[in-house]
Amino acid sequence: MGTKSGPRSFGSVVSILLFVAGVLIVLIGIAVSIALHEVGHLVPAKLFGVRAPQYMIGFGPTLWSKKKGETEYGIKAIPLGGYVAMIGMYPPAKGKGDVGATDLGASAAATTRPTTTGVFQQLADDARRASAEQLQPGDENRMFYQLPVYKRIIIMLGGPLMNLIIAFVLLAILISGVGTYQNTVRLSEVHQCVVPAGEQTERAEAGDVSCASGDPEAPAYAAGLLPGDTITEYDGVAVAEWDWMRLTELIRATAGETVPVTYERDGQTRTTSITPMLTERPELDAIGRPATGADGEVKMIEVGFVGMGPEQRLMTLPITEVPGKVGENIKAVADVVLDLPARMVAVGRAAFTDAPRDVNGPISVVGVGRIAGEVSAMEEIPLQDRASTLVGLIASLNIALFVFNLIPLLPLDGGHVAGALWETLRRGVAKLFKRKDPGPVDIAKLLPVTYVVAGLLLTMGVLLIYADIVKPVQLF
Repeated sequence: MGTKSGPRSFGSVVSILLFVAGVLIVLIGIAVSIALHEVGHLVPAKLFGVRAPQYMIGFGPTLWSKKKGETEYGIKAIPLGGYVAMIGMYPPAKGKGDVGATDLGASAAATTRPTTTGVFQQLADDARRASAEQLQPGDENRMFYQLPVYKRIIIMLGGPLMNLIIAFVLLAILISGVGTYQNTVRLSEVHQCVVPAGEQTERAEAGDVSCASGDPEAPAYAAGLLPGDTITEYDGVAVAEWDWMRLTELIRATAGETVPVTYERDGQTRTTSITPMLTERPELDAIGRPATGADGEVKMIEVGFVGMGPEQRLMTLPITEVPGKVGENIKAVADVVLDLPARMVAVGRAAFTDAPRDVNGPISVVGVGRIAGEVSAMEEIPLQDRASTLVGLIASLNIALFVFNLIPLLPLDGGHVAGALWETLRRGVAKLFKRKDPGPVDIAKLLPVTYVVAGLLLTMGVLLIYADIVKPVQLF
């Protein structure tokens, strides 16, 4: 006799399909983001006359390509990035001069002939030789290094700026179009007392949510505030309905001060006074999440506290709020990047020990895909909310790409920008003191540094992927 599949089996299949769909949606979003990042480099390069022989998405063996005009467009086997090949990325070796129009091939060979037997010099010469092999008649004045510095900077910043534009558009759709859940200044709860931060978890685990005899009265409760009240002004500063973060900042900054508060209750405007209590609370990051250190532990600071909580509501915000939200996300990502070495140590510790993963720490594309799949499979959450979360993930990834690519290290875009700025400074000093023009910065000499940075990035990626497999970030 055969077996009959029941509702539970069908539900499992649907959950698996939804999980896969979520992963695929985010992977496609990442691929499109990478492709547009490279378009951000390609378009200004072509506008400024630089010949770009290749536009590739991915690395490794080429799976598909098609040549259009002077550029070969293609997809490679390893979808972990992309590149635009531009001729003349490396200037000629000192003393060899520019590639001449009379004998391009001979001049190119001359500029790439090894001048010493040093390992680093050999790397630079090999890179120049490989670059020279792409040169063709007519390329004499179409090389990247010949461009004015400002044009080179525009080309290198074009990729990260494209990611910023993508993030802005997606967040604008979410925030001002579809709507997102916001912590509002309408109160959902008012606590009767202030429980020390160190005791909150212990009492919650013990099921004790009542106030102890020694607990001080919460300032919000003492001021007569009730659930359902809507704060409209704090210490003379008006707060918008969605401005809970701003209200929190004001409260935290006025510990021990008695300040006026205006609020609405049952359609009537009322006023009261409140004195925030100085107490230890979690430090908040740029987007209002508890900030964590490199060890994954929540950072604690002493700030003003009144003991009230916000009501969450799905709402759209004015388009003028989008730049601020983008800025908050950029700052949150930048804070992680600035602390990246220590956070990677914490990821390694979590991957190989019982230490927990930091939910605000770095994750790989595997971790992002897993989160996308889990969100998509949550059938108890409305479809619109799940779709919004996936769009928000892609927007966050683009902000991460924008910030990360600005790190002033080769082979990242920020490294090329830093080289161009150094060239400007060096030439400016030479002109000021009437010295000989030192010429363009020879980034070929920085290839050893580039290889080291690339190796570190590869190691970081492998570690993050491993950690996201054996001990993924748990958001739900």
